[in-house]
Amino acid sequence: MVSSEGIGRLAVVVGGGLAFVIIGVVLFIIFPATLTDLLGVILALAVALVGIRLAGNAASSLFPDYDVAEVAVEGPISRDGGGGRLPTTPGATPADDIVEQIDRANDDDNVRALLLKLNTPGGEVVPSDDIRLAAQRFDGPTIAYATDVCASGGYWIASGCDELWAREGSIVGSIGVIGSRINASDLAEKVGLSYERFAAGEYKDAGTALKEMDDDEREYLQGLIDDYYDTFVERVSDGRDLEPGFVRDTEARIYLGEQAYDMDLVDHLGTRREIEDELADRLDTDEVTVEEFEPERPLMTRVGAGAQQVAYAFGAGLAGLGDGRGFRLRS
Repeated sequence: MVSSEGIGRLAVVVGGGLAFVIIGVVLFIIFPATLTDLLGVILALAVALVGIRLAGNAASSLFPDYDVAEVAVEGPISRDGGGGRLPTTPGATPADDIVEQIDRANDDDNVRALLLKLNTPGGEVVPSDDIRLAAQRFDGPTIAYATDVCASGGYWIASGCDELWAREGSIVGSIGVIGSRINASDLAEKVGLSYERFAAGEYKDAGTALKEMDDDEREYLQGLIDDYYDTFVERVSDGRDLEPGFVRDTEARIYLGEQAYDMDLVDHLGTRREIEDELADRLDTDEVTVEEFEPERPLMTRVGAGAQQVAYAFGAGLAGLGDGRGFRLRS
């Protein structure tokens, strides 16, 4: 049985296509008498094809045929996807873009459920929490789906969803926080460099790579890690309905999906098709149609992203060196 939305979409496409065919005939066959019939037909067909494409886009906007939004979190999580003056690893997840996509899906009257596809080793703490909060405020069923990896910040995000699905071979867990620094003080001494401090505040330069850390600085930085870890445990225990002691006992280990399911770190094991069947049952419909929500980027931004891929091979080593100059914190 054809739905009213399907009939409406077909009518818009057919009507738009015919309209552009007529316009093409008038412009390129009837009106300019000097054009040959063959050239006129070709140009008319070209205009018709463009018109059908435009009409199809209009039909999709007027009569959308989806009821589930899919938003993908893929790669390391950061605030802006690693943007900056130096090229960084391609494929990182800009948290602000993900939040915008989830909010846009939440504002879309056609979207009745959210499927959050997770394939990430984690990343920065606050951006991960921003995505979790966006998923949490979505008005409707939310299912997180782990493909290859749902670790650390990815699991933090999943704690904001109603359920977490995974495959038997998915890597799940790593509920922990890590901070790191490069100790380059010995190297600096060998090449004749020395660190001279100008700072206001005792711990302002704690973690600087060109000097040795003393015990107080180490204790101070470890305290930051412990505070973030306490927050991580709280988010996971509340969102996933797990005991805080159990979460701590995982000791940031990773598990295959089947073991994670046995430990209640995952709610269901299944394929994407099985998730869609489950959503169809919940939404009381024969089947669901999933629409991939992607960030709305201007043309120059897309061109710049392609250029960044090319520049990565040349600049990744230099970018890594620059990132290692101070103390880094990530989930």
